[in-house]
Amino acid sequence: MFRLISRGVFFKNRNECFQKIKIKKCFNIEKCCVATQSSKSDNLFPERVDFPSRHIGPRDQDVVTMLDLLGYKSLDQLTNDAVPKQIQLPGLMEIDDPMSEYDLIERARKIAEKNQIWRSFIGMGYHNCCVPHSIMRNMFENPGWTTQYTPYQPEVAQGRLESLLNYQTMVSDLTGLDVANASLLDEGTAAAEGLSLCHRHNKRTKFVVSERLHPQTLAVVQTRLDALGLEVIVVPDVRQVDFAQRDISAVLLQCPDTRGLVYDYSGLAAAAHEHGTLVVVATDLLALALLRPPAECGAALAVGTSQRLGVPLGYGGPHAGFFAAEHPLVRLMPGRMVGVTRDAAGRDAYRLALQTREQHIRRDKATSNICTAQALLANMSAMFAVYHGPQGLRDIATRVHNATLVLDHGIRKRGHKQSNDVYFDTLHVIPVADHDASVIKARAQEKKINLRYFEDGAVGVALDETTTMQDVDDLLWIFDCDNVNEVMETGDVRSRSVLKGPFRRTSPYLTHPVFNMHHSETRIVRYMKRLENKDISLVHSMIPLGSCTMKLNSTTEMMPCSFKHFTDIHPFAPLDQCQGYHTLFEELAKDLCAITGYDRVSFQPNSGAQGEYAGLRTIKRYHEYRGDAGRNICLIPVSAHGTNPASAHMAGMRVCAIRVTPSGDIDMEHLKDMVEEHSAKLSCLMLTYPSTFGVFEERAADVCALVHAHGGQVYLDGANMNAQVGLCRPGDYGSDVSHLNLHKTFCIPHGGGGPGMGPIGVKAHLAPFLPSHPVINPLADLGDAAHSFGSVSAAPFGSSAILPISWAYIKMMGPKGLKRATQVAILNANYMSRRLDGHYKTLYKGERGLVAHEFIIDVRDLKKTANIEPGDIAKRLMDFGFHAPTISWPVAGTLMIEPTESEDLQELDRFCDALITIRKEIKDIEDGLIDKRLNPVKMAPHTQEEVITEDWNRPYTREQAAFPAPFVKGEIKIWPTVSRIDDMYGDKHLVCTCPPVIDDF
Repeated sequence: MFRLISRGVFFKNRNECFQKIKIKKCFNIEKCCVATQSSKSDNLFPERVDFPSRHIGPRDQDVVTMLDLLGYKSLDQLTNDAVPKQIQLPGLMEIDDPMSEYDLIERARKIAEKNQIWRSFIGMGYHNCCVPHSIMRNMFENPGWTTQYTPYQPEVAQGRLESLLNYQTMVSDLTGLDVANASLLDEGTAAAEGLSLCHRHNKRTKFVVSERLHPQTLAVVQTRLDALGLEVIVVPDVRQVDFAQRDISAVLLQCPDTRGLVYDYSGLAAAAHEHGTLVVVATDLLALALLRPPAECGAALAVGTSQRLGVPLGYGGPHAGFFAAEHPLVRLMPGRMVGVTRDAAGRDAYRLALQTREQHIRRDKATSNICTAQALLANMSAMFAVYHGPQGLRDIATRVHNATLVLDHGIRKRGHKQSNDVYFDTLHVIPVADHDASVIKARAQEKKINLRYFEDGAVGVALDETTTMQDVDDLLWIFDCDNVNEVMETGDVRSRSVLKGPFRRTSPYLTHPVFNMHHSETRIVRYMKRLENKDISLVHSMIPLGSCTMKLNSTTEMMPCSFKHFTDIHPFAPLDQCQGYHTLFEELAKDLCAITGYDRVSFQPNSGAQGEYAGLRTIKRYHEYRGDAGRNICLIPVSAHGTNPASAHMAGMRVCAIRVTPSGDIDMEHLKDMVEEHSAKLSCLMLTYPSTFGVFEERAADVCALVHAHGGQVYLDGANMNAQVGLCRPGDYGSDVSHLNLHKTFCIPHGGGGPGMGPIGVKAHLAPFLPSHPVINPLADLGDAAHSFGSVSAAPFGSSAILPISWAYIKMMGPKGLKRATQVAILNANYMSRRLDGHYKTLYKGERGLVAHEFIIDVRDLKKTANIEPGDIAKRLMDFGFHAPTISWPVAGTLMIEPTESEDLQELDRFCDALITIRKEIKDIEDGLIDKRLNPVKMAPHTQEEVITEDWNRPYTREQAAFPAPFVKGEIKIWPTVSRIDDMYGDKHLVCTCPPVIDDF
């Protein structure tokens, strides 16, 4: 909405402004027309444009128009009616006043530069790498790739699905195993999920784990299996295990191990297989370019991280964990898997296969609570493999290995003992007495080099893709060795090469054409753009997914994620080198506590589901420490998020469902009965607030008080914080712990299905029981008062590299901006609900007829009257250029819509117009004016190829198919690239690697 300063006249857009005042377009419209939020025109030195006006979509006059429709005079009046009085925050949150975008970037640079970038040769599953600039700029920094949603609507997600299929193929090829999934959260999570799969497969409860795992992987595995009552036996050498008792579910080993040793575990695998035990191998994808793959050594599963394939260190994340398995185990695999199917026209197409969202369906019977994957980072690693190809990966691996050979030769020549007879990139050095670890550490610090120091005095050195001969020279100096030239003159340094022994790889990999045709920058950039153009993201239109909060991810928020002083820090670097990160952690934690009413925050959980799990384990550990280990009952309303019951099950709790009333509120009488029945064993209640049905329940504080009265704790699912920030605080009205979806409320982009962050906030009494870490302990300041339950993620502070996004969002919005964002989110949802009245019924409303930040429309009757289901409406929305809302969840036969505060009035109206037009099309079906099967809704989406074909024989026009509304004609058309996906065919013909290529390239 624009205002002509001199006349005070409002116009819909610039063109109308030009037309009405009859001025030439050469006139500077930016000076003539200003947004109504602008500062006073008579101010000689006006403030820089405030960020909230950039983040919040509706202009001031739009807000007035929308409030008028709803019958309110102000945003405060609206939200006072929407939010129960007894939980409202009386004043503003105690956070700093907002910064401008330019001041923010300057502040971020200063914080980042507190981090010291030393050369890190620590290893432990994290390695520096060369991120191709073309991938960094065109994928990691590209909103067309970062703002996509999880590909649950595959017809408008073929690009990222193809890229994720490339990732699966890469992992499958390098490990030699039959199938891989589309990524997990990190290596520790992948290892834990692998052992859980083994338990589901053979129902055994005993696990043997090598002590030579990376310590963070071992910690995550022990934490996860302990909660399930499974026994973990840690042994020095897994090759000595006796499987004769047939009671061991699986063996987990690392090769190359955490010290760098490469060893033969094929005999172990054969013995294990003979007795029904599965072998899970944590491995290194780059090493597998040279080493025999796990499948050839007898492994049933392989896990790890693909970080070193083109993803920055980022102080621990985000990175993509990988998971591969033999084909007989495919239907037990966790997380997401991309499969090949066909569309309605019989063409190959991609979609998510198998039990991708099973936690929402099976609840506490789910095999995993994995919800967020690491799609963006998996796509980066996949594109790294596409760009380099098989020979390129082999060249990188060979260069790393050869540098390690030179270093090893020099170290041995000096007299140090190097305990790895066979290795890829990591050496385990036992120094000579006259040049011990203390001397080595001092010399390393002089060169600003980080090494790994073991408690027994040994020193670890792990080389990587960025290692130069100068680096090797410096390392040789640190160990008091000859220089590189002198070392290379004294014998054949390649005598120990894995390429000369039985461990060398002889099988091919990355043979598909996609990995062999895009090695020039021209080809790779065009390939990435071609895939990007197949997908709908926030750069195209609103993505109104209820419960998922697809809001603006601003450029300014994203910029610090590419700062070198944030990207190039090893997660286990000494703390005095990471002061920038810890300054940011402290400031963000302080702000999140002010926003939520909690007292302490843990940043370790790297997804919302991990946050749920961490919060529940914190509660469970609290009860155990108080002598109440028997408290294992978790009450969950049936309206809760689907991951809640799965997380409770994984935390070792027993789930009891609480009924809801016909209006969607918790059934208080049933809740009272349940807390009384389970009073002695009540651990907690999981509350989603506002409810998943999209309303503020009036008695949230009463629910919390009732649970506390019976000795339980309250876990409040923070997924819907976008309706609370600035209006109410969970910690004030009775909640003890929440996870916060930073990829929702706090602006971290969804990345096509990840990254995410799910830190948890807790009240003071739960702080000692938060997650710990075996390498960098985030609870170190608590000393002996800490009583953690264990570790949930491989990195001590989760996906640290994306925390600057949420930090920046809060700093630029300030207390007033954050509150207004929440109020406008509620306004937008209520405006859309009201606009759709008469066409669709809003299923649940609060006592005053209002919804929160999202609402559910009921389309169940359309199945009877027109044979139309929510999925049909979802597909038809693609023809209008929109991604669908959340369909058939939390109530089957419905659509859940969340517009967020970032969408302006024009976009809200466009989406409402699309839904209203679709309803009119459905009315034509109901009235018999068009066939119940051959109609534009049932046949949607319509591809360009279908519309331009000469063989058009449908009982509606091409124009109605492809251009169903005037606004579609007036814009660049977003075409679905495939017709409706055939899910049944994909389930029956499961293919999860790249299909043969005919002429696609």
